[in-house]
Amino acid sequence: MAAPQDDMFSFCVDPGKVRSGAEVRFIDKIKGKGLFAKKAIKKGDTIFTERPLVSSQFMWNALYKYKACEYCLRALETAEGNARRLSGNPSLLLPYPELCRVNPELHQTCPQCQVMYCSSECRQAALDQYHRVLCLGPSQSDPDHPINKLQDAWRSMHYPPETSSIMLMARMVAVVKQAQGKGPWQKLFSHFCSRAANEEEEMAHKLLGEQFRGQLALLQNLFTTALYDDHLSRWFTPDGFRSLFSLVGTNGQGIGTSSLSRWVHACDSLELPGQQRETLDSFIDQLYKDIEKATGDFLNCEGSGLFLLQSSCNHSCIPNAEAAFPDNNFLLHLSALTDIKPGEEICISYMDCCQRDRSRHSRHKTLRENYLFVCSCPKCVSQLDELDVTSEEEEEEEEGEAEGDDVEDEMTDV
Repeated sequence: MAAPQDDMFSFCVDPGKVRSGAEVRFIDKIKGKGLFAKKAIKKGDTIFTERPLVSSQFMWNALYKYKACEYCLRALETAEGNARRLSGNPSLLLPYPELCRVNPELHQTCPQCQVMYCSSECRQAALDQYHRVLCLGPSQSDPDHPINKLQDAWRSMHYPPETSSIMLMARMVAVVKQAQGKGPWQKLFSHFCSRAANEEEEMAHKLLGEQFRGQLALLQNLFTTALYDDHLSRWFTPDGFRSLFSLVGTNGQGIGTSSLSRWVHACDSLELPGQQRETLDSFIDQLYKDIEKATGDFLNCEGSGLFLLQSSCNHSCIPNAEAAFPDNNFLLHLSALTDIKPGEEICISYMDCCQRDRSRHSRHKTLRENYLFVCSCPKCVSQLDELDVTSEEEEEEEEGEAEGDDVEDEMTDV
C-alpha cells in the first residue's frame, strides 16, 4: 500500500473541505500544536470525519467474544445475536429486526488465519496495509508463535478495562514493513507527540500497572523477536520501545462499536403511535436492565486507534467538540458541541462528563495521572482565580470523592 501524503488532513474523508474550515497551528512548547476554526462552525455540525492510521481491537475484548471486523472494527454480530449473548437469553427476539444493518452474508475470513472481516473491501485493505506481516496462517492457535507469546504476555500484564494494545504498536511496525516507501509512514507517525524520557517511562508503567513495572524489558524482547525490522531498529531499543508505549498511551483514541446500539438508535427514529412507542421503549429499557444484570457495563466492541488530525485537538474541561463513532466502524466523527467562532481553538475532553464535573483539584489529578499534563483551560484558570476556593477545600472535596469511589468499588465487589 502506498504511503499517504505527509498532510495532517490526508486521512479525512473529505480533506479539501476540512482544510477550508480548520487549520493546525503550533501554540507553544508546552501545548504543542492545536486545531483552530477558520470559519464559523455551528453547534451540531460535523467538523471532520477521519479514519485512523492504524487501529486494533482490544485483546481482552476479543477474548470475551466481542466480534469485530479485524480492519475497521465494525461489530459483526447482528443486533439480535448481540442482545442474546449479552443478556444470556438465547431465545430473545428483537422487534423490528430489519433495522439491524449487519449483513453476515458479506462477512469474509482470511483464508490463511481465519480472522474475520465485515466485507471483501476490508479484507483487501488489511492485506494491503499490514496483514501480510501479521497473518499467522496455520499458527493462529500455536501458543509458541512469537506474536502469540507477545499477546499472551500483554494480556497477563494489562487486565480489563484496557486503554491501549500492544497490537496497535505491532500494526505500526507492520504498516512500515509492508510499505514500499517507508519514510513517509515513519514521518506520519512522528507527528504524534513525543515525551521526555522520564515521562515516557511513567506512561509505560501506567499502561502496564505498578505490579508489572519490571516487565517492560520482557515485552520489548518479545516485541523484537516477533517483529524486528532494520528500517525501524530504533523502535526496538529500550528507549525507542518506551517511546512507542508513550505514543499509543498518550494519543490512542478509544473506539467503540455496537450493532445493538445502532439498532436502538434506529428504533428511536421510528415514528410510532403512542402505545407502540411506549411498548418499544419499555422493551428496550428492560433489555438493558437484563444486560446489566448478566454482563455489566461492557457492551461494545472496543479498541483504539491513532488519528492524525484528531491528535492535534487539545483538552479542555469545557470542550466545544466531541468525537463519536456513529457509523459502527472506526470512522471518527468530530462534532461541535457549541457554536465555534473563526480563530477559536477546537478542543475535546480527555475525561468523561462525571470527571469533568469534579473539582479542579480532582480534574488535575486525573489528567496528571493519565496524560501527564496540567490543564490550563478557561475553566481551570477561572477556578484558580476564585479566592473563595482554596486548595485545602479542593483537597477535602477530592478526599470525599475518593471515599465515594471506594464505596462504589466495594459495592461492585460485593
